[in-house]
Amino acid sequence: MPHLENVTQIKLRMPEGGHPSGVKHERKKAVTREYKPRYQKASRKEKKTILDEFTKLTGYHRKSAVRLLSTKQIKQVMVYMKGKAVKIKPEKKRQSNRKGKRIYTDDVIAVLRLVWTFFWYKCGKILAPLMRQQMLYIAQWPAFGITEEIAQKLKKISPARIDRYLKKDKADLKLKKKSLTKPIASLKSRIPIRTFYSSEERETPGYWQTDTVHHCGQATQGHYLHTLTATDVASSWIELRSMLNNAQRWTFEALSDIKDSTPLPVLEFHPDNGSEFINNYTETWCKENGILFTRSRSNKKNDNCFVEQKNGAVVREYVGYDRLEGIEEQALLADIYKPLVPPLNFFMPTQKLKSKTRIGSKEIKVYDEPKSPFQRLMESSKTPEKTKDLLLQQIALYNPVMLQHNVNKAIIRLRQRLAQSNRIRGDE
Repeated sequence: MPHLENVTQIKLRMPEGGHPSGVKHERKKAVTREYKPRYQKASRKEKKTILDEFTKLTGYHRKSAVRLLSTKQIKQVMVYMKGKAVKIKPEKKRQSNRKGKRIYTDDVIAVLRLVWTFFWYKCGKILAPLMRQQMLYIAQWPAFGITEEIAQKLKKISPARIDRYLKKDKADLKLKKKSLTKPIASLKSRIPIRTFYSSEERETPGYWQTDTVHHCGQATQGHYLHTLTATDVASSWIELRSMLNNAQRWTFEALSDIKDSTPLPVLEFHPDNGSEFINNYTETWCKENGILFTRSRSNKKNDNCFVEQKNGAVVREYVGYDRLEGIEEQALLADIYKPLVPPLNFFMPTQKLKSKTRIGSKEIKVYDEPKSPFQRLMESSKTPEKTKDLLLQQIALYNPVMLQHNVNKAIIRLRQRLAQSNRIRGDE
């Protein structure tokens, strides 16, 4: 090998046998300085030969040798500060690993932001499979301006990239939570408490958790609207009903409508301890219809966790925290839920918790693949064939983009009504 005069002298000083341990640290540094410039200029084949000789001479591990010989020396700059000479190393420039052109250009991200806003700010793990499955409908919507090239990119984009590109847009969308459930003492001794579901029940459609959301705004005085939320434990199927208030009459009518209109079986209703559910009328009605009626423990929201998460992820996400009252605003709220429920159940993917492990202070959660409630029901062996046939008939009638468009228009009408109502109240 050329240019090895210094290296030959170092070899002559090594002990008999040429064992690497005989090379001191200073001598290793001298060998590294000798080999580094030649290694960085050499071809791939020459680097292998140089690396073999360098590791044999110094005793370095091959990975360490590659790191030492590949690192470029940073030149130091001498500057004078307060009359003294100081050596300063220039800042390292961050090297990008990106090769070639950007895949997701600004026009792709702009369309992604439109789709994300249109479908009400879903996270990447939900939005990515939604776009892959429903791109046929999404690409046809003229407001998005999606070309064939952008459509292919949106179908391939990962959930992590979606969340990274939209991170700044999500900063202002955090919502506060508020609960006004008031438990009562009556009838509790007769209604059994449920704290968990067996593996068989978690896979069988028909076990419904129910809850009410208060649309009271900042003040709880007077009458205001409520939303009754019901969700199926096995499939995450959701039903939403607007109520004039939380009187037992309206709650009973909402539960009856869910039982009669949902394509899924109704085996159980499991609410919290609110008086709108825990009453003689509801208990008697469930017994007459062969429906199991259970309840949660007081102040234990995890007993009703499947529906509690829907209150924030669906009702608060779309409707918000404004005060709603009166028959007119109830009709506007119902106009939102009517086109909203089908896309949530047939097209919008959801994730279900598979396992939860605590390691020290950390809790590791594992979720399954995002699927819509419709997909979970069709893939489940526990779903009756009659229910599957009915679901197939219903999904053929829906266009997810048109449904979402109708939801957005209904929300705008409600917002306009609230703005008008606020102006009237201000004039008074």
